[in-house]
Amino acid sequence: MNTNQVHEEVREINLSYMMLAQQMIRSDKASAIFRLGVSEELAELIDGLSPAQMLKMAGSNMLLCRFRFDEQLLLNMITDYNKDRMMSHAHTAILMAGQQVEALAA
Repeated sequence: MNTNQVHEEVREINLSYMMLAQQMIRSDKASAIFRLGVSEELAELIDGLSPAQMLKMAGSNMLLCRFRFDEQLLLNMITDYNKDRMMSHAHTAILMAGQQVEALAA
C-alpha cells in the first residue's frame, strides 16, 4: 500500500467516524459521550460541525479516532470469550466509566 492509498483510507475512516459520532451525539448525547469517550464540550463541538468542516477534518493525515483499550486488563476482558462473557463485558463497561474523560479524549 503506497502513501496515497494510506492517506485515502485514513480520510475515509475519519469521515465515517465523524459522521457516526455526530449521528450518535444527536440521537443520544449522554450515551454518545460515554461510548465515544469524549467530554460534553467536545460532543457539542462535534454536533455543531458543518459538512464542510467535517470534510476538512477528515482530510487530516492522522486518524481522529483511537483505541480506548490502553490497559491490558481492559483489552483482555473484551477479547476473552469464556463462559462469563456477559459479566466480563459489564465489568469492562464499569471500569471504563470510571476513567476520566480527559484521559480518554487526549
